Amino acid sequence: MIDLSCDYNIGCAPELLAALSAANDAPQATYGFDGFSARAKDKIRAAAENPGADVYLLVGGTQTNAAVLAAILRPWEGVLAAASGHIAVHESGAVEATGHKVLTLGADEYGRLSPAALRAYLRGFYADPTYPHMVRPGAVYISHPTELGGLYTAAALRELRAICDEYSLRLFLDGARLAYALASPGPDVTLPLLGRLCDVFYIGGTKCGALCGEAVVFREKQPCFFSAQKQRGALMAKGFLLGLQFDALFTDGLYLRLGRQGVDCALRLREGLRALGVPFAPESASNQQFPVLTAEQLEKLREKVRFEIWERRADGSALVRMCSSWHTTAAEIDAVLAALK
Repeated sequence: MIDLSCDYNIGCAPELLAALSAANDAPQATYGFDGFSARAKDKIRAAAENPGADVYLLVGGTQTNAAVLAAILRPWEGVLAAASGHIAVHESGAVEATGHKVLTLGADEYGRLSPAALRAYLRGFYADPTYPHMVRPGAVYISHPTELGGLYTAAALRELRAICDEYSLRLFLDGARLAYALASPGPDVTLPLLGRLCDVFYIGGTKCGALCGEAVVFREKQPCFFSAQKQRGALMAKGFLLGLQFDALFTDGLYLRLGRQGVDCALRLREGLRALGVPFAPESASNQQFPVLTAEQLEKLREKVRFEIWERRADGSALVRMCSSWHTTAAEIDAVLAALK
């Protein structure tokens, strides 16, 4: 069966598996103080074009979101996010469990937080004479891609940065699927741009070819984040296992190549479905596609393809998510399309 249910259902890219195997019998320094991690961090700083960036390797996305926000927010502050954002919907209240409220805003059909909506919220907040009694916004959370496959443009990110500067907010970008965003043929967002505009962002490994791991990049030094990382359960004792994976991912452009494989397959699927007259809600340029399939089409795929049902409709049709990855092949996509003909 072809599995398009998510992008983290396969082990890791062969290059990473080879690196893991080669290092298996050699003792390494613990908690990320090893040579692999040091090289990986240097390569990430170079890719982000910020030699002063502070880089940390964490175990997973939820731990990363919770640890970062707990570290950058003051006790009386909350984080602004789209109502459909991952921290607001699919993390079991992990951020709230750190003592910080997620303040949700409306977003566009792609789940993107618009600069206009952010500015309107902040103006309204500070226009309320009772705001000192409220949870103050201290950071803005966005993801690239969003939960609905939306991609930010460089212009939109610059506007968000300007608003954050105006209101003394930190800008935090969740990059769990960043390889697929960077490989998309559309937006003009690059790692160096993120390094300049975001106070902190992370480079996803788990969903982008690694067994596990996320690389957090702070624009400036964070002398106490190691302690925050450990306190939140996001520090791996065998940290070299993360370091060697990111060392491999940032060697010879592997990270972008893996992202491009996932995006190429997703766009092949999108064009094939479009040719069959299948509508989308919305139509995405990332590795996640959201077609609306009829009851007949769902039945045709039932025993051949795994995917997620996002919304069942009264007429028997359903909005589904089909998610390609670095491991998906063109042959698999063609088989999916053939099953629908």
